[in-house]
Amino acid sequence: MASEVASSSPNQEALREALSGANLQRSRRVRNGAASVAMVVAFLMAAIPLAIMGASVVSKGIGVVLTADWWTKPIPADVGRADLAGNEDLGNLGFGDAADTTDKSVDLGMQPAIVGTLLTVLGASALAIPIGVLGAVYLNEYGRQNRPARFIRFMTDVMVGVPSVVMGVFIYSIWVVARGTDGKSAFAAALALACLMLPIVVRSTEEMLRLVPNSLREASAALGTRRVGTTLRVVLPAALPGITSGALLAVARAAGETAPVVFTIGIVFSTNLSFTGQNTTLSAQIYSQIQNGGSLATSLAWGSAVTLVAMVISLTLAARAISRRLVNK
Repeated sequence: MASEVASSSPNQEALREALSGANLQRSRRVRNGAASVAMVVAFLMAAIPLAIMGASVVSKGIGVVLTADWWTKPIPADVGRADLAGNEDLGNLGFGDAADTTDKSVDLGMQPAIVGTLLTVLGASALAIPIGVLGAVYLNEYGRQNRPARFIRFMTDVMVGVPSVVMGVFIYSIWVVARGTDGKSAFAAALALACLMLPIVVRSTEEMLRLVPNSLREASAALGTRRVGTTLRVVLPAALPGITSGALLAVARAAGETAPVVFTIGIVFSTNLSFTGQNTTLSAQIYSQIQNGGSLATSLAWGSAVTLVAMVISLTLAARAISRRLVNK
């Protein structure tokens, strides 16, 4: 017995050394270290510019975002005229720490754009997510590799690579032009954003459905459950965390799109809670205010950028939290 213990001890030591990498060849250790260094350098090359950009956006826009007027007041329509008049004192125009508010003061609010962003994103989600999930279910559970399924996958891949401005022009030509001035609305913008979200939802959902083990489908079929019941009661619940994450990431991408919205939504300065009639979004306001020029308009643009980044980060964190919670159930 003692001899067996003595003989097993060297074997365990050898195994421990092998697992720790002590016996690796020198060239392999050098390549491993070089690869690790390259990964760290690549991470820093991506993270440092992102951190600098984020810090710049926040520093230039956080002051206006932290005011109550930003969330409750309409968009000032005379910002450009105020700047052109030479009134560059932000304190005298209701911005900054200055308390002096004269008749020339302008409330720097962005409530219409915040509401319009939420409205268009919710509308696009209501259109794209159900259709995308149903399409992915057909591709993975029914179509498989037949000709219609291959064609749908090909068109989905094409849509993923289509520039967003093309989607805006497409909805503008088939929806806005046909209705004239009444065509620009939050619904038209939601259509354009839904076209951008749809391929992302389809592809991410299909990949999540592929990860569901076939043994679950076979066990459900062995119990006499039809394919529809298996899909609804077994496959979709198993893939729900990934589907939710993919859908919310598609929503986050749509929230930051500018070109499709500029073509389809119009421009307003007061809050519009309806899908009909012209509206505005944060991304459209960034473009519009930068075009106006001047310090006040630039402040509105930076504040809109900070608000939009905060919304996208919130959606991303929500996707991670929901996915983690569903996985742990």
